[in-house]
Amino acid sequence: MIDGFTQTRVATNGVELSVHRGGTGAPLILLHGYPQNHMCWEHIAPVMAGQFDVIVPDLRGYGDSDAPADDATHSVYSKREMAKDIVGLMEVFGIPKAHVLGHDRGGRVAYRMALDHPDKVDRLGIIEIVPTGDFWAAWGADLAMKAYHWTFLAQPAPLPERMIAADPAAYIDWTLKSWTLSEDLQVFSEAALAGYRKQACDAARLHAMCADYRAGATFDKALDEADKAAGRKITSPLMFLYAEGGFPAKTGDPAELWKAWAEDVQTATCESGHFAMEENPQAVLRAFLPFFKEAS
Repeated sequence: MIDGFTQTRVATNGVELSVHRGGTGAPLILLHGYPQNHMCWEHIAPVMAGQFDVIVPDLRGYGDSDAPADDATHSVYSKREMAKDIVGLMEVFGIPKAHVLGHDRGGRVAYRMALDHPDKVDRLGIIEIVPTGDFWAAWGADLAMKAYHWTFLAQPAPLPERMIAADPAAYIDWTLKSWTLSEDLQVFSEAALAGYRKQACDAARLHAMCADYRAGATFDKALDEADKAAGRKITSPLMFLYAEGGFPAKTGDPAELWKAWAEDVQTATCESGHFAMEENPQAVLRAFLPFFKEAS
């Protein structure tokens, strides 16, 4: 549990999501990434709750949310479908419009939501990603080595599932360590680590996490390419934070990539590896608290 938050289950878009909620004010939705769940926000959400009505769902396939089986087109774990989950969640809560902040896979859900449902997103925050199509296009040898999981997890089922299932907790620990600036697990609380390891030990969630990346290599990539060709833009004001030791920094000029996608972009960097919310929570709060408060 996130300190001071309550947990509920919400039926939306054919699945049930586990949702943590706390605070009062304008609604702010926090979306986690891989291989994490709501616990990645444990340092951020309680502070944000002093200013906002903070809603922290586990994405489908992660944490305590439902983990449906993938389909042949990989649409089940597409960011379009996950964005529909969040829009449905807002409808259940009676929220017409919200700020949305996403990290990693959650960032991909967040910007897809802003493209597909622009009337639902007030301000958009993105941490540590560039758009899916642009990330694939930026691949060279260095990025392929750093982001090997993009191709590994996207391999046809059940190859990566079987390989990870040999020692899922060790795989999660390796992934977390290798993506931090300090290359250790010191920044993660024991409760968070337990949650991340637990979901990887569950066959349905392990399949879901791989399906998330299969969607990224196919369905999501094709959507981005079509939107880019059509000149579609994100109309919500966008704040982009990336780490000096993270993935976007390997793409050249990640800020320029986002400026091609949105009409109003602010950018910031921080000293961190990929997991900025746990490695440098103060930098995340410095970037996003003023940005979201500015709207009110």
